[in-house]
Amino acid sequence: MAESKDVKAPGGRNDRPMTIAQIAELAGVSTATVSKVVNGRSEVAPETRALVEGVISTHGYRRLKKPAKPASLLELVFHELEGHYPLEIIKGVERVAGAHQLAMVLSRLDSEHTPGRNWVEGVLNRRPTGVIAVFSGVTAEQGDQLRARDIPFVLVDPTGEPGHSCPSVGAGNWSGGLSATRHLLDLGHRRIAIITGPSHALSARARLDGYRAAMDAAGVPLDPQLIRTGDFQPADGLAHTRELLGLPDPPTAVFASNDGQALGVYQAAHEAGLRIPHDLSVIGFDDLPPAQWAVPPLTTVRQPLTEMAATAASMVLTLARGELLTRNRMELATDLVVRGSTAPPSR
Repeated sequence: MAESKDVKAPGGRNDRPMTIAQIAELAGVSTATVSKVVNGRSEVAPETRALVEGVISTHGYRRLKKPAKPASLLELVFHELEGHYPLEIIKGVERVAGAHQLAMVLSRLDSEHTPGRNWVEGVLNRRPTGVIAVFSGVTAEQGDQLRARDIPFVLVDPTGEPGHSCPSVGAGNWSGGLSATRHLLDLGHRRIAIITGPSHALSARARLDGYRAAMDAAGVPLDPQLIRTGDFQPADGLAHTRELLGLPDPPTAVFASNDGQALGVYQAAHEAGLRIPHDLSVIGFDDLPPAQWAVPPLTTVRQPLTEMAATAASMVLTLARGELLTRNRMELATDLVVRGSTAPPSR
């Protein structure tokens, strides 16, 4: 039988409960043996068991808390849950979550782009495997709280320029805006209006910059009256197009910065008795399912939302495994999808 050693707990005290390692050293046995004793395993010699139990009886045993394992959840955060945009994102995350036997939790921020205090407290309590925030972003303090609990998070289509420490997935918005405008220019349009998204949105600014770059390269002067700021809503397309069509020299084409706005443009054209594309060409952005069912089918820039979401989910899982990302910022390509809503100008 091993002799016990006169070993004191850290700090020279012997009246505090001891860890398994301290008990093993005091009893002169292995930590595995102590673990078997404290967990009631039978494969320990009676004399050794009595020795270990005597040390525990004298000094106490302090069980170290194991860090809580993350829940088998991916938390998906939207600023709103309306329209087809969230559905495309959900499909992408669901694909990756299902492949890794993870469930999905949806959070909605009531049209706010920054989560509130109650949200982050809920996430810390749920302790998901990771968080994916869509068209929104966490504050610096919230990011620190999530990192402190080893909860990785990735932004999809961030509203602002993400910090270097915040991984994100976006689309080629600048190149998409460029290709949309070039398509209209190649058809012969020169009076090309654009209805942008909100100025605080990175994607909206990038699409506008792509439009400006295409117009500049073609040597077409920018008319400030043809640049309108919206909020990615159909009502923006309707209201702004009504005003655009009332100009002394109205546009022959409208580039709407998302498909929803493009549907508003369709409505305004219908009200004015204009035919698309004979009297007015229209191009959108996103290529959500309704685009192909519009009359006529909408020419648009395809933003790979499902692939963006799947990429973000895979990045979260990489971080959850303690691995480094190859790139902190991923940008997926956009594609121009030409349908029936664009044609050469009739005037």
